[in-house]
Amino acid sequence: MKYLGAHVSAAGGVDQAVLRAVEIGADAFALFTKNQRQWQARPLTDTVIEAFRSACHQHGFGPGQVLPHDSYLINLGHPEAEGLTKSRAAFLDEFQRCEQLGIDRLNFHPGSHLRKIDESDCLARIAESINGVLAETRGVTAVIENTAGQGSNLGWRFEQLAEIIAQVEDKSRVGVCLDTCHAFAAGYDLRTPEATTATLDEFDRVVGLAFLRGMHLNDAKSELGSRVDRHHSLGQGNIGLDAFTTLMHDPRLDDIPMILETIDPTIWTEEIAWLRAQQAA
Repeated sequence: MKYLGAHVSAAGGVDQAVLRAVEIGADAFALFTKNQRQWQARPLTDTVIEAFRSACHQHGFGPGQVLPHDSYLINLGHPEAEGLTKSRAAFLDEFQRCEQLGIDRLNFHPGSHLRKIDESDCLARIAESINGVLAETRGVTAVIENTAGQGSNLGWRFEQLAEIIAQVEDKSRVGVCLDTCHAFAAGYDLRTPEATTATLDEFDRVVGLAFLRGMHLNDAKSELGSRVDRHHSLGQGNIGLDAFTTLMHDPRLDDIPMILETIDPTIWTEEIAWLRAQQAA
């Protein structure tokens, strides 16, 4: 079974994200548990925690159907001590918020070397950051998102994801969220059913589909291999619809949250319905 949804707003409280997911016919969703563009956030209150847990229970969202995203400010591979310390503290707070809400995974961008340290050192720092937070928390999996490779961001090659995972001590609590737009911009072709299957096969060979804990389903305004992160609505970009039909038919992708981050929230209901129709066909 495919769990399908979108990254919905948590304005007014994280419990409101659950209701917004229900409104678009989703059985999975993503959210920010705090303002993604600020370092500090108010602690979650018991009332907010209970409201979120109750809404999830009422509407049938289990832990494996929710894929929160951490703050965009966090850089787990930061080359400078101050930035790295600040990022690791914020990352721990994000994990602790997931623990409180009963969410079993946290999606994040791996980090950037900012052209100040070499790639391998940065990947090692990212793994060290993950190891640190896993040692201080329980029950939440660190889900690394592949990137488009803009600037000095790492995680755009499957080999980079594999190198991070190889250095994580608890392999049971690390995984990957595969973003279709990012993969395409990084040079992984998805324009035909054959290309899409070949890209999944390569991911399985290099990283392992056993580590796949979620997907972001996005078409791409950017060109293949451009390393430019520009999402588009399904079928309106350079990937096209065949890729998403192929993904819906692949049983290797069952039982993970598959999240739209497409650019027009007003058609999320239609996009989710279309994806479900492909799965049923």
